[in-house]
Amino acid sequence: MKKKVIAIASDHAGYFLKEKLLSYLIKEKHDVKDFGCFSEEKVDYPDLGHSLANAVSEGEYELGISICGTGNGINMTVNKHPGIRSALCWNEEISRLARAHNNANICALPGRFISESEAYLIVKTFINTTFEEGRHQRRIDKISLKMY
Repeated sequence: MKKKVIAIASDHAGYFLKEKLLSYLIKEKHDVKDFGCFSEEKVDYPDLGHSLANAVSEGEYELGISICGTGNGINMTVNKHPGIRSALCWNEEISRLARAHNNANICALPGRFISESEAYLIVKTFINTTFEEGRHQRRIDKISLKMY
């Protein structure tokens, strides 16, 4: 596994899963920045998602992992940032295809709907899958509204 520079963030609903994934990523010797949250105290997912997305968008981190209860709210938030292609991943195959076909740079996880073991597999797959380019790049180039 090639070591990556990864940003991670969650709201309160994803806090425990974030902590488990953070430990896993560090054990795998990735360079990881934790953008919070740092407890189960209720927080608003956009506050954490924007910080994470800014860091990935500006190139400080290669990839990001975001977690909230359903994964949807934080996914919607981070996708507002230029250059972010965040994918809601609830299984390994979605994670693989998000990287291989969409060159996703943030993996959004539904913290209340996947197990810890599923989360490890999703994240491992997301990190290790490479973009296939070719026809997929042409499609990615059409995502930005600047072209239309």
